[in-house]
Amino acid sequence: MADFLLLNGPNLNLLGSREPEVYGATRLDDIEANCIDVAGELGHSLVCFQSNAEHELIDRVQQAAQDNLDFIIFNPGAFTHTSIAIRDAFLAVGIPFIEVHMSNTFAREEFRHSSYFSDIAESCLFGFGAYGYELALYAASRHLENAEEE
Repeated sequence: MADFLLLNGPNLNLLGSREPEVYGATRLDDIEANCIDVAGELGHSLVCFQSNAEHELIDRVQQAAQDNLDFIIFNPGAFTHTSIAIRDAFLAVGIPFIEVHMSNTFAREEFRHSSYFSDIAESCLFGFGAYGYELALYAASRHLENAEEE
């Protein structure tokens, strides 16, 4: 059994009402509840955290290391394109993570095409909507299984 963290950045608390043509109608609470169920079905535990504040996300990544969490599913929101500080937190703790984006950021504005996280993530999922979180859990579970076999 592994312990996972689902970490969501700014404005994701507005899912369901924020730009539904881009992000869909699913609320973050529903995504989190589904992910907790999926993690349980895979034999893992999952805790969820969302913040609009960069320092709180950094603190939560650092706390994940102190809690000996095994894997992080991370949607950095707009911090994708701006936060060297969160990137440094991930590099400092060394916990593997998957970067998730509900929309295909490469089909959007030019400034959304770059990420401070993609090159250090185990993998990235773009454009699968709320289902991307579930896919990330399956991928994280598989990653940990493969790491055990090595």
